[in-house]
Amino acid sequence: MQSHAIYPSSALMTGCRCCAGRTPVWNARRGFLLAAATGIATPALAQVDVGSSSSLRKLVPAETLERSAAQQYQQMLGQARAQRALAPEGHPQLQQLHAIARRLIPFTAAWNERARQWRWEVNLIGSKQINAFCMPGGKIAFYTGILDQLQLTEDETAMIMGHEMAHALREHARERLAKTQGTNLALRLGSQLLGLGDLGNMAASLGGQLLSLQFSRSDESEADLVGLELAARAGYDPSAAVRLWQKMGNATGGKQGGLAFLSTHPSGPARIRELEQNVPKVQGLYEAARRAG
Repeated sequence: MQSHAIYPSSALMTGCRCCAGRTPVWNARRGFLLAAATGIATPALAQVDVGSSSSLRKLVPAETLERSAAQQYQQMLGQARAQRALAPEGHPQLQQLHAIARRLIPFTAAWNERARQWRWEVNLIGSKQINAFCMPGGKIAFYTGILDQLQLTEDETAMIMGHEMAHALREHARERLAKTQGTNLALRLGSQLLGLGDLGNMAASLGGQLLSLQFSRSDESEADLVGLELAARAGYDPSAAVRLWQKMGNATGGKQGGLAFLSTHPSGPARIRELEQNVPKVQGLYEAARRAG
């Protein structure tokens, strides 16, 4: 995929990811690259409490996993291009996603120093599916279904993007792989020492597994709170997170199975209560961002 560079205060590459099933016919257009932000000053201390990342993730080389994600992402772009499902640059929803990402990206490195090196990508997929994700290394995709069917506001969309970015920043896929595949390898190797090479090779051959890894409730809680703070620092109303998950629950009448997004991001009273408890913690960040903006 070709791209051209622009140089605002932050950076982002846009394109598309393929969708399952029938999609609207769009002419695939090149995206644009934004470089990671470097000069944005942010408060040193996080306002939400999510603790430290699991040390188990270190069993899987981050570079290997990110490289695998980038390869898989390019494969999806190729499939989407073949289906003509890539939103053109002028698509208003894609432009809104670009704008949101530009505002969020400058605050990501505080949560993961590697984010400064990531080639962030945001893609819009023509599909009725209600779904969105961010792969390791900052590879983001939204389905038009999640924007249209839930009639998301810009603030609510920012909460989803922040949440998905947080999964990548907290390296949840890397941790899941270390826990699940590390256990499987240990069983196969018996008393042999588990080497980094084994997990590294497995990370490199993940393929579609990156999108099917199941995050734990703890992972989801971390992503909720880190995403909430990212969005608040970027000037998005934190109370939108509560409205978002209320919409998610209402979309299926409380039945989670009907939405792909809710199969991995279950909604419920406990999730909403936790967000409600944390909104006041980041309210000041939001108000300061609005004054500065």
